[in-house]
Amino acid sequence: MKSLDRKFTLWALAWPVFIEVLLQTMLGTVDTIMVSRISDDAVAVVGFSNQLFNALTTLFMTIAGGAGILIAQRLGSKRQEDARTLAIMAVTVSTMIGLVISVLLFTQSRSIAELLNLSEDLWPLSDTYISYVGGGMFLAAMTAALSTSIRNTGNTRGPMYTGIIINLLHIVLNYGLIFGKMGLPEWGLTGVTVSDNACRLLSVVILLYMFRHSFERTIRLRDYLRFDSKLFKEILRIGWPLGINMSCWVFSQLAIYSFLAMLGPKELAARTYMNTLESFCFMLGYAFALAVQIRIAYLFGESRTKEAYSAAYRAMGLGLLLVMANALLLYLSGRQMLGFFTSDPEIVSMGVSLLGLNLLLQPAKMLNMALGNALNAVGDTRFTMYISLGSLGLIATFCSYWFGIELGWGLIGIYCCMIADEYVRGALSLWRWRGKKYLNKAECASIPAKTGNSLPSVSV
Repeated sequence: MKSLDRKFTLWALAWPVFIEVLLQTMLGTVDTIMVSRISDDAVAVVGFSNQLFNALTTLFMTIAGGAGILIAQRLGSKRQEDARTLAIMAVTVSTMIGLVISVLLFTQSRSIAELLNLSEDLWPLSDTYISYVGGGMFLAAMTAALSTSIRNTGNTRGPMYTGIIINLLHIVLNYGLIFGKMGLPEWGLTGVTVSDNACRLLSVVILLYMFRHSFERTIRLRDYLRFDSKLFKEILRIGWPLGINMSCWVFSQLAIYSFLAMLGPKELAARTYMNTLESFCFMLGYAFALAVQIRIAYLFGESRTKEAYSAAYRAMGLGLLLVMANALLLYLSGRQMLGFFTSDPEIVSMGVSLLGLNLLLQPAKMLNMALGNALNAVGDTRFTMYISLGSLGLIATFCSYWFGIELGWGLIGIYCCMIADEYVRGALSLWRWRGKKYLNKAECASIPAKTGNSLPSVSV
């Protein structure tokens, strides 16, 4: 068991996640630079479409995320077979949901663009990108479920190695298929969609192989037909509030992108470029936040509540230092970095203004990520759902429209509302974690169960 404990230390979990997120961020940056050579309109469509994909991703991440937390908890309580079954169901159900999403996006791309107020001038580009990248969403669903399950067994290196291979291939294919290099056809934005789906497919193949050997008993093909209704109810018990929480965030972002589309293509492009640069600020913090969720779930399953409580603060402190250092560096070099994406002085000016506000945004994001994930790890997913419904609905979405569109504050007004939302949710998460409600219940429940292996029973 000592070797298993070593797998679940904060650093052992965090550094591979950081490498993986760094590679994804670099891939996103290279993608944006390459797409910007097509046109700023193409960048706007990609940024807009990716918000839509993120929103729909929550439908299968509800299952994958809930199962991931339970897998780590079950491993902490030494219940390997339950963890194995949870992982198998997460992959099967997520894939089924992904197939439904793929059909919807492939057949209804134009209707979706109209519904979300995308400019008519951008429809031809959105038809291509939404149809073909969206049509491969079932592969994204499989990747998400497989990588989440593998990470929550303590193996964060496997998805990292996969990310290295996929990111390198993606850059090469994008370069070849966008610009017609290395003997490949020059397909522009269509080339991006082909590259995306080819890399997703390879990712699924590699992760499936790792997944087969992630538990004490090898997973066979027939095991994917296995379904345990009791365990699936537990996934839903934790997963549905987690899914609504994620949905609130991504749908608020989708709404904000819709507001930006009302302001114009330049504002939409500026926010897309800013999203890419901003990723470099919080990727280290995100790595610690994801790692601490896995660690706390494992410790919680093992009834080590005091260690679980302090782990959240340690991750938050380290994350804040790294995030603020990155945000300051980005602010000082932002104008030069924006120059890699666009030569439009108006878009660059908007981006520079947002980089100053980013210094206020990132500490609140880190607070949210660390303590929100800590609450989710112990099963307190309803609380994070409630604060997301309130703050993201009222502050991030309604106030963004009111200040940004109605009062004419534009992009700056929208960004200020996003900052306010992060601070409100961060403060509420800190208050809840300090209360130790779920940790205290688990500690009391573990006293009569010291001689058994049962997981602490905590009502949600």
